Amino acid sequence: MSKRLSRKGLLALGGCLLVVAASLLPMGGGLVADQAPRRKVKTMDLSSFSADAPESPIDLVFLHHSVGGQLLADKGSADDSGSVHPNGGGLRRMLEDSHYLVHQATYGSRLGERTDLFDWLPKFRVFMSDVLRIAEQDQPLPDGQVNRVVLFKSCYPNNLFEGDGGENGNPDGPRLTLANAKATLRALLPIFAKYPDTLFVYLTTPPLIGIAHSDPAIKWLAKRVLGKPTTAEKLARQGQLSRDFANWVAAEDGWRKDYALANFVVFDYYDLLTDEGASNFLRYPSGDGLDNHPNAVGNRKAALALVPFLNQAVRRAGLAAR
Repeated sequence: MSKRLSRKGLLALGGCLLVVAASLLPMGGGLVADQAPRRKVKTMDLSSFSADAPESPIDLVFLHHSVGGQLLADKGSADDSGSVHPNGGGLRRMLEDSHYLVHQATYGSRLGERTDLFDWLPKFRVFMSDVLRIAEQDQPLPDGQVNRVVLFKSCYPNNLFEGDGGENGNPDGPRLTLANAKATLRALLPIFAKYPDTLFVYLTTPPLIGIAHSDPAIKWLAKRVLGKPTTAEKLARQGQLSRDFANWVAAEDGWRKDYALANFVVFDYYDLLTDEGASNFLRYPSGDGLDNHPNAVGNRKAALALVPFLNQAVRRAGLAAR
């Protein structure tokens, strides 16, 4: 037998290589189309309360991760302190100018390390007294001093919903379904009610970018044949579920429907960053449009809206004169 491949053999080999190469070509990625029109909801009306800064200083703690840190930071070249960031929204400075004494817990602290949706219930159930005394990370405030305002939020991966999850949910998760997410937030309300002199402010989860990664052609084709959603279709569905959840969280007849006290409000960070319902996805991405962290324009927009909202909520809660 000849050690050299025949012309016919070379053509066959080349054809196989082309098939293999073609099967690895990316398909199905890029911008994701929203599945359905966005439904606007009626949210809490605070217009009867002054948006001016409270007259006396108020201790405030923010439990957050990277998105929250960038929202707090000033805009500029990043430094080791985290107080300056290219995506900075300037919220800390604006809060301080409005007489808030700003404290935080984030990565690296016992109280700030875990901020996913299913982390809030055990955190607040077991460690609320510690949360109310946070000065910075795990360092406590001086004796007799407590945080009267608690801001808390989860990061964008908490929009990666797996589905509706049926009628009844498990507040402990662990599957991220709408039913489980609603169940865990409902379970927080009796805890908030135990602290009527503390204002709890929940920031809805910031949206994902609407860009799907491509699948290899062979994988994309297999999904088509088996009737499974492509990566882009899955992301579009997650966008719709994220919108449904954020609407329920923020709506007057949603999460807060049966809560009678004035010590709890929702700031719809998600809706604001989608340009008030223009999309189910982030309209202010960073990193040349490929990073889920909101950019400085989006964070500045959020900070400018959050501070007067907070001032009104503080007055509604009785922490400052109306």
